[in-house]
Amino acid sequence: MKVSRNAYYNWIATKDDVVEKETLVLLKERIRSIFQRSRQIYGSHRIQKMLERESLFYSRSYVACLMKEMGLKSILRRKYIVTTNSNHSFEVAENRLNRDFTSSKLGKKWVSDITYIRVNNDWNYLTTIIDLADRKIIGWSLSEDMTTENTVLKAWLHARSNRSLSGDFVFHSDRGIQYTSSKMVHLFSFNRKITQSMSRKGNCWDNAVAESFFKTIKNEWLYRFKYTSYSQLYRSVADYINWYNTERIHSSLGYLSPLEMEIKLREKANEAA
Repeated sequence: MKVSRNAYYNWIATKDDVVEKETLVLLKERIRSIFQRSRQIYGSHRIQKMLERESLFYSRSYVACLMKEMGLKSILRRKYIVTTNSNHSFEVAENRLNRDFTSSKLGKKWVSDITYIRVNNDWNYLTTIIDLADRKIIGWSLSEDMTTENTVLKAWLHARSNRSLSGDFVFHSDRGIQYTSSKMVHLFSFNRKITQSMSRKGNCWDNAVAESFFKTIKNEWLYRFKYTSYSQLYRSVADYINWYNTERIHSSLGYLSPLEMEIKLREKANEAA
């Protein structure tokens, strides 16, 4: 083959190094791709889980080391303020959910909350409804006021257009005035399927899943931008929620996305039927 003895033995001695370098280059490319696809949100743990989906098994510490070497760092996290107006005279429902955030059936347990988002020197209000079975945002609304019609009612109608209710359905929220208003109470009491549940006063852990989503969307997305108009914020929230529902993996779902969990639960229900 017209190759010298020295060249041959040098190739024997270094060929594994060449393969390792090529493998490392490909691994770094996958890490960078996953990181960018996650909108620079995923840290080493979630990237490790995404690599495992591709049968690439590496320790979290090694992935973290490579990310540091490549200058890839998950966006910074910031604190946020939870605000609920529970100073009202409306009747408050019992805490029937009682921090049981597990559900194996779609349309059985929903949780909801409202948060504030700054737009210029004013506030807009994001209301979300989450199905605990797949952690999917099945209904949401963005409003420039805190009326029941533009917050909870609008989000509820959106959720109901996306998903039906199962028997013994529980709708859980804090005890804010929007949820205790006569409009929502009458709507819920009209349907015998619906049981309304509310957190204890001043206890954010009673609605931890809803609170956690607001922390997530703010830390991962909203705090990265300065919003100057309702329409700009609306497009941004819609974009994130679509990605959150279809692609973002959740530790509480065994590192599946809400869409993947929804498909899994529907297939399981069909098999049982």
